[in-house]
Amino acid sequence: MMSTNKAWRTPLMLITAAILPLLVVVPFVYLTLTTDMSRMAARQIDEFKPIVMDAHKSELRNAVQVAQNVIKHVRNTRGDSADAKRDALALLRTMDAGDDFYLFVYDLNGVSLMHPRLPSWEGTSKWEFQDKNGKFLIQELIQAARRGGDYVDYVFLRPETGKLEPKLGYAEMVPDWNWMIGTGLYLDQLSRTNTLIKATTDSAVSGMTERMLMVALFSVLVVSATGFGFNLVEQRRANAKLRAMAQQVVLSQETERARVARELHDGVSQWLASVKFMLESALVHSERNSPDTTTLLRNGLQQMRDAMREVRRISHGLRPTLLDDLPLSSALEQTAREFSERSGVAVVTQIPQPTQRAPDAIATAVFRLTQEALGNIERHAGAKRVQITLDFPEHSTALHLEIADDGSGFDVDALLRLPRAGLGLTNMRERIEMLGGLFGVTSGSGGTTIVVHFPSHALKGALS
Repeated sequence: MMSTNKAWRTPLMLITAAILPLLVVVPFVYLTLTTDMSRMAARQIDEFKPIVMDAHKSELRNAVQVAQNVIKHVRNTRGDSADAKRDALALLRTMDAGDDFYLFVYDLNGVSLMHPRLPSWEGTSKWEFQDKNGKFLIQELIQAARRGGDYVDYVFLRPETGKLEPKLGYAEMVPDWNWMIGTGLYLDQLSRTNTLIKATTDSAVSGMTERMLMVALFSVLVVSATGFGFNLVEQRRANAKLRAMAQQVVLSQETERARVARELHDGVSQWLASVKFMLESALVHSERNSPDTTTLLRNGLQQMRDAMREVRRISHGLRPTLLDDLPLSSALEQTAREFSERSGVAVVTQIPQPTQRAPDAIATAVFRLTQEALGNIERHAGAKRVQITLDFPEHSTALHLEIADDGSGFDVDALLRLPRAGLGLTNMRERIEMLGGLFGVTSGSGGTTIVVHFPSHALKGALS
């Protein structure tokens, strides 16, 4: 009995000696990783905030610039009469993008001339109006306008909710009419984005904790079954797994930041290019006194509203709106049709109507890639014909997309060596590969072909 007890005692001591370091290392690594992830989340929020704020400021400034163009057009056609001013205010009142995004106009004495959300203010002086922090709001907006156009932070009543919320305003002068024209945007989007980032980090920490506990339990069982010698091998493997997990956490954070940058580049730029085209066309027709000027301006304003909605969509991390109502196949068909009508390039589609929807993440990636590819063809390729082929079998064995044009082509390797010029192509590749897909592009004098392929395991992974 003594010999048996001794025979058991030595392995148990060795196993205990092997397990104890694991029990010490796991909590230490867990605390280290959670601390680092929290710091990275805070750093990500700090880095993301200027991007969102710059987008908000650009949105506000562009809205006021469009309004200035409307006033300029009215003055050029109607002069400076009282009727012309009244018509200008009526037009500005219609420039309402929803979500509490609207224009307001005051004279330099603080009298409200137009306020879509607070019509009771119109005709009354708000020179002494203060927000809850004691800021003389109208006076500050007029001073900002006199500086040539500037921003003002303040707290204002949100008509839709009846609550006071932080807001960013922008104002400019209409000097010939002694008007101050401005607009504002509530900043709740930024706080919601911060909440989303924190929630994502907390979810990642929770998942990491579960995986670490599973790894620790598995290691203990292996050590108990095989003894001290085999325990040393498993201990090294566990440490390698923990290091890989730490690297994956860092990679995931960087990937998310890259995704936001891609969304800002791929989505908003397409809308702004269209708005630029509309406004340039309106300018040409205006110089010719063409009756189509008003129609073009209305179209340009509509495109600007779409661009503003796109910025808000990106800040909330939403997917393309077409995919909310349509499957990927129908969304691609509509995009191809709109592209052909706009550019005059013939588009041939081979897109079956599957019985099931593609995973949301993959559908969004394919849709965005198609949008950017068509935009590049319109701007650079000089193509006369484009063919879009989508193959998505009923049983989700794979998803395959090809976009081919007969344009002038380009040197793929040379383009990728230029950081700025190759940004769009790099974004396409990263967007697909981060979801487990394959991306390829070939180009020459006969045209360009982009190929995207998602194997079955990528489709299943996107659903999990």
